[in-house]
Amino acid sequence: MMGKSSNWLWRRIWCGLRLALTGLRDLFFVRECAVCGEELESEHGGVRQTVESEGQDTGRLLQEDVPATDGGHLCDSCMADIPLTYFWNYSGNAAIDRLAGRCHVYNAAALFFYRHDSDYCELVRRFKYGGDTALGLWAARMLGEYMAVGGLYSGVQAVVPVPLHWRKRFRRGFNQAEIVARGIAERLPAGYGSVAADDCRGGDWASGGCAFGGRVPRGLPVVTNLLFRRRYTRTQTRRQAGQRVRNVAGAFGIRSREIERLRVAGVRHVLLVDDVVTTGATIAECVRLLEPCFTVSVATLGFVE
Repeated sequence: MMGKSSNWLWRRIWCGLRLALTGLRDLFFVRECAVCGEELESEHGGVRQTVESEGQDTGRLLQEDVPATDGGHLCDSCMADIPLTYFWNYSGNAAIDRLAGRCHVYNAAALFFYRHDSDYCELVRRFKYGGDTALGLWAARMLGEYMAVGGLYSGVQAVVPVPLHWRKRFRRGFNQAEIVARGIAERLPAGYGSVAADDCRGGDWASGGCAFGGRVPRGLPVVTNLLFRRRYTRTQTRRQAGQRVRNVAGAFGIRSREIERLRVAGVRHVLLVDDVVTTGATIAECVRLLEPCFTVSVATLGFVE
C-alpha cells in the first residue's frame, strides 16, 4: 500500500513539474509550429492550469491543458495541409484491411497518414519522444471530434489504451497511448449504451483504472488496467514485419477480474488506442485478447503508409 502511494506521489510530482516547465516555456519562449517550425503569429494552445476544487483527485493532471481543435500547435498553412485519412467516415478502410486475417475489428480510424519523409511525423515524434504531451492531447482531441462527427463510433462504451512496460514509462514519464486515449475519450459523445465513470471505478489516471476516476465532464471512461505488459519488448522501430510480430508475441496480458467488472457495468464495445499503427502487430496482439469478451474498434494518431 505504501509503495503504491509513493509511486502515485512521484508520478504526480513528475506530471506537475512537466506542466510547470511547459508553462514557463510558453511564457518566455516563442511558440513554433510543430510541423514547419515557423513562429506562431498569436498565442495558441498554451497550457491552462487545471483548477482543482477541494477534494478533487490531483492525480488527474493536464485535464484541461489544451483547448479544442483550433490549430493551436500548427501554423495556418500546416493546419490546412494535414494529410487526414478520413477513415472515421467509412468502414472497410485501409486500417481495417491491415489488421484483417490477424484479428477482427469493428471499425478503425487514424488521424493522419504517417509518411517517413513528411514533416508531419513531428506531430508524433515531438509528443512521444520530446515529451510534448500537450501536443499529443491536442491531436487526440482533434481525432476524437472527427470520430464523433463521423458517427461510426457511437456504440463505443469505454476506451482502452495499449499498455506500456513500466521501464519505458519510467524513462518517458508517461504512456503516450493513455494520452491519446484520454483526448479521444473527451470528444466522443457518451451516447446510447455508454457507461458512466462511476460504473467503471477502480483507480485514477496515476494508479490505473479509469483515467477520469469518478469525474467525467463529457465523453467516455478510459480504462487503463484491463490490459498489461507481461514482459519488456524492444522498440518496434526499424524492425521488419515478421520481426515485429515475434517481438510482441505473448507480450500482453488481460485481467479477468477487470473483464468481469466491465461486463457487469454493461461494457460491450471498447475502443483500443495507440499512437501509430505500422504493420499492426501490436494492435493485433491486444485485439486478440479483447475480442473474446468485447466488440473492438481501434484508433491511432498516425497510419503508416
